[in-house]
Amino acid sequence: MNTSSKSSRRAVGVAGTSAVIAVAAALLSQGSANADVFLKLPSQTDVQTLPDGTKISITRTNERAVIAPSLGGTPLHRAAQVSAKYTVTSSKKAKIRIGAGYIVGCQVSVAGFGGGVNAAPSVAQPNVAPGANPSPLGTFPSVGGGLNGTLSLAPGQAVSYFINNVEKADDFGAQQQTTNVDYETTKASNSYTNEQLQLSGCAGYAQARSFAVIRVRTSNVDKQVTTYGKPFSIG
Repeated sequence: MNTSSKSSRRAVGVAGTSAVIAVAAALLSQGSANADVFLKLPSQTDVQTLPDGTKISITRTNERAVIAPSLGGTPLHRAAQVSAKYTVTSSKKAKIRIGAGYIVGCQVSVAGFGGGVNAAPSVAQPNVAPGANPSPLGTFPSVGGGLNGTLSLAPGQAVSYFINNVEKADDFGAQQQTTNVDYETTKASNSYTNEQLQLSGCAGYAQARSFAVIRVRTSNVDKQVTTYGKPFSIG
């Protein structure tokens, strides 16, 4: 009798352990389905020689994106944290201007926007953001002032969004807001870490793609180039 009782208790204990393992596995599976997705995006270097012989190098490094589950719990909301570093090197001292940001599209393939240095998007998506400024990347609107706001896009729309929001004096001493960061040196860098990119209103797939508009001015030449990163899905 005692032996049978011990065996019975042991069987119940094993069964209970299996149930706990099964529940834990189910919880882990549910948690992993809602986990953040980490994307490491490729670095890139573009080298050019300006008409006056100045050599410039534009490098993008440490680009990454963390795609987070929607806080709103609906497919209309997307969220991501984005990071990257741009370094511009000139063979001679120059005025260097860096404007970095992202092209964000709802049911629009942003792979066709750009594609290389000096390339410009060919697809126009107007009326995305009320009061938006003209975009240097094409005819679709752009907005600026940091990514910590929320973009609202309907299917078939795209917008270029700038990271920086800099307040500085214009040529007449009045304060102005700009999306560019200016340097006067032979090597300039602009980096950002875990900037929040939030998108609402997009019922279909959404993509994003980094870009940087670089302007280099020497005593003899004024050149602007645009470089693009690899497109990635934000859900």
